[in-house]
Amino acid sequence: MNHKSLSSTLKCFVAKLLFPAALAAASLGAQAAPLKVGYSDWPGWVAWQVAIEKGWFKEAGVDVKFEWFDYSASMEAFAAGKLDAVTMTNGDALVTGSGGGKSIMLMLTDYSNGNDMIFAKPGIKSLKDLKGKKVAVEVGLVEHLLLVNGLKKAGLKESDVTLVNAKTNEVPQVFASSDIAAGGAWQPVSGEALKAVPGSRPIYTSADEPGLIYDVLAVNPGSAKSRKADWAKMLKVWDKVVAYINDPKTQPDAVKIMAARSGVSPADYLPLLKGTHFLSIEDGKKIYVKGNDFKSLYGSTKIVNEFNVANKVYPKAENIDSYLDPSFTFGK
Repeated sequence: MNHKSLSSTLKCFVAKLLFPAALAAASLGAQAAPLKVGYSDWPGWVAWQVAIEKGWFKEAGVDVKFEWFDYSASMEAFAAGKLDAVTMTNGDALVTGSGGGKSIMLMLTDYSNGNDMIFAKPGIKSLKDLKGKKVAVEVGLVEHLLLVNGLKKAGLKESDVTLVNAKTNEVPQVFASSDIAAGGAWQPVSGEALKAVPGSRPIYTSADEPGLIYDVLAVNPGSAKSRKADWAKMLKVWDKVVAYINDPKTQPDAVKIMAARSGVSPADYLPLLKGTHFLSIEDGKKIYVKGNDFKSLYGSTKIVNEFNVANKVYPKAENIDSYLDPSFTFGK
């Protein structure tokens, strides 16, 4: 899974697009066409595959076409006006939007609950033990944010460690270097890193800060307005998906479907569910409220916005209210 990575190439790509024109073009004649949704390899998004294979969209009366992408490519396609919606993190919605690819976070699908992690070599028991040591993360992405959040809780500052900037998919190799004490990545990359260094283990994960990383269905504003009834049907289908995954009787079938989409065995895929907290629409209502901390989508997005500016992901703060519309979640 190439989850939550947004390269500088993508940011440049988005910045050069004439997105308003693409937005207008996407809206024209949209009523007659299927909704196009880009999704990628993260459990909270692969879950849509269950609805696809069960025929639930047809049952709900919504014409939708899901298109499979690598994560960054899905955001590029959305920014180019080739998709009506894309699955991404709340933080990456801001990054894509900062270059012109604006979206509305229609609903929450899940939050990372352990799949994102900071891991360390044998002998390092906690984040406090990292003081004065080197940590490999991709600077500016969510594992960097996770590390900073954990260090603060441990009474340390970012300057108390030395960051070694590494592409997330290269972290396992960098982590194996003799001078690197710890690293950060999401599954399955984090699992690869742990295998690369025997005896290494997670010392801080997204389960320690629920809501640090929210995953959403982000929709083209024009489509959200012109196809509101269809998007409302999508939310109802999502509730069926979450119930099917969470029900012990049907979970094995759900895992089989999701694993096949990701190209791994059900046995290998099942543990990834534990690190993903799926959110029903009712669950989403408790999170899609005003707030200043990670318990709120507003608070989480505000914190990520500040982090992105501080790390020069984009030059000035985004207006987060323009990305957040809880009316779909609350059925208004």
